[in-house]
Amino acid sequence: MFGFEKLDVRQLAIEYSDDVYATTRSFPSDERFGLTNQLRRASVSISSNIAEGSSRSSRKEFGRFIEIAFGSLLETVSQLSIAKRQNFLDQPNFDRLYAAADRLSRMLSGLKNSLDS
Repeated sequence: MFGFEKLDVRQLAIEYSDDVYATTRSFPSDERFGLTNQLRRASVSISSNIAEGSSRSSRKEFGRFIEIAFGSLLETVSQLSIAKRQNFLDQPNFDRLYAAADRLSRMLSGLKNSLDS
């Protein structure tokens, strides 16, 4: 097992991505290469940056990848808001994904802080 696979934040990021994929399956088919693809790519980027950052030679470099993961997470939050406004996403699904994003953001922030100290 690789070290990054043991990180709780990485597992939560994978679960978040799973949820984004499941939720976007109901988006209109003409959004397949638009918002659906953007949301999926941004959500996958979160766990990918955690994994890639863990391989870096310094805590500072790892921290930079956590910042990138955080940016990808915020990208999904913005895209979820657009999806809701376009009626691709109902309020309960938006609320669930938003709450998961909030939890993930706190975990990413905690990891970043631990790397900075």
